Amino acid sequence: MGVFLGVALAGSVVLIIILIIKQLFWRGRLKSIANKHVVVTGGSSGIGKCVALLAAKQGAHVTIIARDVQKLESAKSEILQACRNRDIQKVEYLSLDIGKSYENVEKSLNDLEKTMGPIYMLVNCAGTAICGKIEDTTTENLKYMIDINFLGTYYCIKAVVPRMKSTKEGIIVLTSSQAALLGVFGYSAYSSTKFALRGLAESIAMELNPHNVSVTLCLPPDTDTPGFAIEELSKPLETKLISAAAGLVNPEDVADQLIKDALSGKFFSTVGMEGFILTTLCAGMSPFSSLSELILQSLLMGLLRLVSACYLISFQRIILNCMKTRDKNKKSE
Repeated sequence: MGVFLGVALAGSVVLIIILIIKQLFWRGRLKSIANKHVVVTGGSSGIGKCVALLAAKQGAHVTIIARDVQKLESAKSEILQACRNRDIQKVEYLSLDIGKSYENVEKSLNDLEKTMGPIYMLVNCAGTAICGKIEDTTTENLKYMIDINFLGTYYCIKAVVPRMKSTKEGIIVLTSSQAALLGVFGYSAYSSTKFALRGLAESIAMELNPHNVSVTLCLPPDTDTPGFAIEELSKPLETKLISAAAGLVNPEDVADQLIKDALSGKFFSTVGMEGFILTTLCAGMSPFSSLSELILQSLLMGLLRLVSACYLISFQRIILNCMKTRDKNKKSE
């Protein structure tokens, strides 16, 4: 009996290792975006610009959307240089506040399709983060993040879905954050908008699956972008210390993974071991992309709950230590 249990345990470990390797490194057949129209919101900088550059290298016609015309023009020049076939590929930009008015978004995207062709792939990368405890976050900042992070994405998706359903093809990517899978000190407003994107992604994935339109939810960790530098200015010390454990990744790595996962039809797109742990632990009722992914999530979910408890205890210690330090400094003043 002991030998049998040992063999079964060893076999289970080997199976889990094989499934993890397959999950992290095997992509299967990727869809082609050559000569297809790819639209990227937040495409003038950061992850969005990196996605646009990769799409251009793969032969796509690319439109980037943001508000700052100067940044858009600069990014357009870079994307043109990256095009695989400059004689055929088209690159355009659109200066638009996507969170302001659905009617403006719908009209702008409809007009865009008349010159650039039907939108095959929509990558929503526009986003912003203003950190702070809930009592320190103004309602204006909350509404600002809701407009950009959630409504802007919702409006763009709502505008492109009818045509994608009619043509029976399309790819939609929502760029959220690892803060969509766990609430963190100082992210009460920001994390709320990112959790909302997960709910949106799961709902439209169910709606659009019968129409051959895939949905991918990108969940990047802290990424070295201009937006992250601004985010750091408002971060409480506790938030910085909690986030520091995961480190900082390059936007190019996030964009590369996003493109691969979206073109292979995966629902979750993550970078790094923390992302793998979080998406496995928080899979719940989310779509699964393959049988092997489902089996791996089922095998690891219980164990990873124990791992997550260690993280949570560590986070609470950081918060308590910061509070004690502040109280000590107040007494000494």
